[in-house]
Amino acid sequence: MADDGVLDEGTETAALREVLAAEHAAVWGYGAVGAALPPDAREPVVAGDVAHRDVRDRLVALLDARGAEPVPREAGYTLPFPVLSPVDAAALAVVLEEGVSAAWVRLLDQATEPSVRELAVEELGAAEVRAVGWRAAAGRTPVTSAFPGLPR
Repeated sequence: MADDGVLDEGTETAALREVLAAEHAAVWGYGAVGAALPPDAREPVVAGDVAHRDVRDRLVALLDARGAEPVPREAGYTLPFPVLSPVDAAALAVVLEEGVSAAWVRLLDQATEPSVRELAVEELGAAEVRAVGWRAAAGRTPVTSAFPGLPR
C-alpha cells in the first residue's frame, strides 16, 4: 500500500509482465522440444504446452484488467543449445521450466495481492512438477529442487 492507502501495483504489474514474457518463451520453446521427440513421446510436451498457454492467457487477462499493456511475444527466441536428440529436448524443457520458475519467484517477491501470490505459488509448483519429469528424462540428478526458481 502506498502512504495514501492506495494499492501500489506498479512493481507487481512489472513482475506480472516479466512472468508473461517467460511464459511466451516457454510456449515457443515447447515447439522445439516436441520437434526433437518421436510422436509417441510427445504427451508431456503437449501437456506442458497447454499449461503454459493457459497461464499465459490468464496473465494477459490479468494485465488487461489492470489496464497494463501485456508484453507481446517475440517472433522467435534463441535456443540455449542445439536440440538434436530426445535428451537435448528434455534438457531444453528443463531450461524452460526453470526459467518460468525464476520469474514466478520474482513475482512472489513483488506480489501485493493475495490472488496474485496464490497464482504464483500454484504455477511455481506446477512448473517444478513438470521440471522433475524433464530432469529425469534428461538424466539429471537430483531430479527435484528444494527451492525451485532460486539460484542454486
